[in-house]
Amino acid sequence: MANSPPEPSPSEARAEHARLHEELTAHDRRYYREDAPTISDAEYDALRLRYEALEKAFPELATAQSLTKTVGAKPSEKFAKVKHAVPMLSLGNVFSDEEVEEFVARVRRFLGLRDGVLRFTFEPKIDGLSCSLRYEKGHLVQAATRGDGYEGEDVTANVRTIDEIPQRLRGDHSDVFEVRGEVYMTHKDFAALNVRQKESGKTVFANPRNAAAGSLRQLDPKITASRPLHFFAYGWGETSALPAKTQLGVLEALRGYGLPVNPLTTLCESAEDMLAHYRAIEAQRATLGYDIDGVVYKVDDIALQERLGFVSRAPRWAVARKFPAERATTILRDIEIQVGRTGALTPVARLEPVTVGGVVVQNATLHNEDEIARKDIRIGDTVVVQRAGDVIPQIVEVVKEQRPHGAKPYNFPHVCPRCGSVALREIDAKTGEADVVRRCTGSLVCPAQAVERLKHFASRNAMDIEGLGDKQIEFFYDEGLIKTASDIFTLAVREKDMSPRLAEREGYGETSVRNLFAAIEARRRVPINRFIYALGVRHVGETNARRLARHFGDFDSLRETARDAAPGGEARARIDSIDGVGPVVAEALHDFFAEPHNERELDALLKQITLEPMPAVASTSPVAGKTVVFTGSLERLTRDEAKAQAERFGAHVAASVSKKTDLVVAGPGAGSKLKKAAELGIEVISEDDWFSRTGQG
Repeated sequence: MANSPPEPSPSEARAEHARLHEELTAHDRRYYREDAPTISDAEYDALRLRYEALEKAFPELATAQSLTKTVGAKPSEKFAKVKHAVPMLSLGNVFSDEEVEEFVARVRRFLGLRDGVLRFTFEPKIDGLSCSLRYEKGHLVQAATRGDGYEGEDVTANVRTIDEIPQRLRGDHSDVFEVRGEVYMTHKDFAALNVRQKESGKTVFANPRNAAAGSLRQLDPKITASRPLHFFAYGWGETSALPAKTQLGVLEALRGYGLPVNPLTTLCESAEDMLAHYRAIEAQRATLGYDIDGVVYKVDDIALQERLGFVSRAPRWAVARKFPAERATTILRDIEIQVGRTGALTPVARLEPVTVGGVVVQNATLHNEDEIARKDIRIGDTVVVQRAGDVIPQIVEVVKEQRPHGAKPYNFPHVCPRCGSVALREIDAKTGEADVVRRCTGSLVCPAQAVERLKHFASRNAMDIEGLGDKQIEFFYDEGLIKTASDIFTLAVREKDMSPRLAEREGYGETSVRNLFAAIEARRRVPINRFIYALGVRHVGETNARRLARHFGDFDSLRETARDAAPGGEARARIDSIDGVGPVVAEALHDFFAEPHNERELDALLKQITLEPMPAVASTSPVAGKTVVFTGSLERLTRDEAKAQAERFGAHVAASVSKKTDLVVAGPGAGSKLKKAAELGIEVISEDDWFSRTGQG
């Protein structure tokens, strides 16, 4: 076996991270919007974990627009939507004893706890579908999937068919209690279901997780009722009062209410204890009767959880420890090149199907041409495939002793396979190094880029045009009916002069056309943050779009500033100063808005739609919506804790003082920022005043 490959250089990591961001976003759209995934769950998770691993190795990649700041899936259009009063965030992952120990140390550093007992709950990580149950005065009134963490699918009728979930809670409880947990299927029930599926000529499920998710998301509750689903409660969302002051105490209360809680949940008092419990459950994993893909550790004290708070998509007070990688050997049958929305050429390995850890793997990403050359991967090679964390498919190495005679080194194409344009590797102006990603230069003529940009524009988390999914976009593009985003909003007018009319074309009728035009009309008014995200500016994801919308307030201000944001200028400095944005995004914004053809398309779009302010932060805090700068030496809070606390109260934390700053919280030793605040007439308060203003005494 060959040695492990070396870590990528910073420029290689940056390029790979950008490519993975693009690929993951496309897979999210195909899986969650259209229920038509092109890769397995394992392959998707593989890409996701590699993405997160790059951010751990290169922290500068973990910017505000990163996918690690977003959660899960887009809710399906087939179900009514439910907005989560408290976001359903996901967990960060670790894969080694050392990372568990570092997690504990990191929590202690954040809290300033050097000594003393710090307790954590330990529970199996169930491999199922996350679900939220809302009880009012003890009665189950609503159930929802996680969705994208902020908005999920209403599956109330289906959840009512699960025997283990009580329709009414027992005992004393708060008027509002939102229970969070996992819907799953046991191994025994899964095997029996697949027997019934096969006997009736229906599709069998790949694994219990898919079976549970598919069963819960049925449009007909009778089908869900016929499926053997189970539930474990592991937490809570919105509640008018908690029944205990600890995580374990609340879980015991949930058990008393009549909700199932995993019996293996227990308490740990040290990192050594946490690791011992992990090894014990790993040993008995095969005997549990249901799938787990790791364990979860949570700080037990709820008051400490509140102090620790959250990063954008995950709590600081909890982490999932995943099980180790598994390997298998198979044959590389082909290498295909996919062209993404930004023109990136991505090589994908097509493998002889092989089962790794109970999941069939047929595809694996090869990252880029340098990776192929470094590992000397050739078509026909026997390769070792690994699924790290029990879910990641990647080619670890080539078994060169089994290489077929005549196998030739792979020649990466230098032209785009979609449009024939030259594909180049950009040169980084700062380092002089070539980008590891090769990109098509035909951005205006390449159908892969045009279609993908339109798909992104209309997608759920962007303009959210119902009925204009990936297949519809491809149809309209191929028919020459929609070539640009602005064409979407003129389609109804142009359709009147078409021959044949849209309703006369295959797959359409009067009702479907009427519904489509109504959906387009409904999106003529859209929040500014959605519009910014829909534009598809490189490095600007949903989180960063919200930051830009909050900072600038209106689109014209953003557009003018970005257009003028040449390096070294005042406009560039203004964008750079936005917390979480930085120079990479500033450069991408300038490149986008300074491009004349983009300007023309923006003018055409803005004639068709009206931009609305971003929805206000749902908070009654006196600092909600304000931009706050912390400076000097804080005595009651660490700097990270202060930032987390401010964001929890709905404030925006900036790194520097500007005209946009509303409030400066100054501790001892405050220097230039305090002087700048005085010059601009910005209110300055002490740390104690901050606690008083935010109602903390």
